[in-house]
Amino acid sequence: MYFVLFSVLACFLTCHCLIEKGEKKNHCGFLKQWLESMSVSVEINNKGFHREVVTTVEISSDVLTGVRVLLVHRWPSGIYVDPYQLASLSDHGNWQILLDSAIDLEVPAHKTSGFVTYVYPTLDERTPRLLKVTIPIHGRYHEPSFVGKTFTSVEIEPPELLLRTEKCTELSNFEPHTVVDVPCTADNSSTCLWVKIQHQQGHGHVSLQFPVGDGSLVTPVCSGTLLVTMICCAALSKFIWKHQII
Repeated sequence: MYFVLFSVLACFLTCHCLIEKGEKKNHCGFLKQWLESMSVSVEINNKGFHREVVTTVEISSDVLTGVRVLLVHRWPSGIYVDPYQLASLSDHGNWQILLDSAIDLEVPAHKTSGFVTYVYPTLDERTPRLLKVTIPIHGRYHEPSFVGKTFTSVEIEPPELLLRTEKCTELSNFEPHTVVDVPCTADNSSTCLWVKIQHQQGHGHVSLQFPVGDGSLVTPVCSGTLLVTMICCAALSKFIWKHQII
């Protein structure tokens, strides 16, 4: 009697494991289709020092439930984002963001380094095959040019596109895509394995132009400012002495 019960239980557990393994295999297959069917494009809105980077992710295959998307932006030193502005936008939007380091809003470009943002968008049920994230960016002040340049270029690279799902744990056979270990969520409480898409379809980098000062004018401007200051001080001192104000 016990032998029969044990045999039935063992058979049930074996079937359950095989079914679960098959489901995970199918889910990994669907994830591979997603990897091949996604494209990323970037466009810039507005002009001047304050711009908007609009990232669009298009999915041409069927929508797969349980898949999470991560956009990793690697920003150059000539750009910064305002953490308080991003926090306000993410509270009212369909994405969350994580910064890899503190952002100093006042430092010029040549005295800081680049940084990384992790953007976690949420699929919209109304447009499940289209993700669009708008991030406001700001240009930093640059060193003045001593060779006659009036503008400097800042290159914005498209974000890295990463995917993960809890139902697919066998990530060793996703070549040519690579597996990376990055934060699971914007809370940065733990890290998870994500599949990073290689050879993404879409546009290349975007170049921004920011004005720079003329370094050849530093000496005459400083000299003129000092001269005007001395003249004003002398005139003010003469006025005070003449009218015995002090």
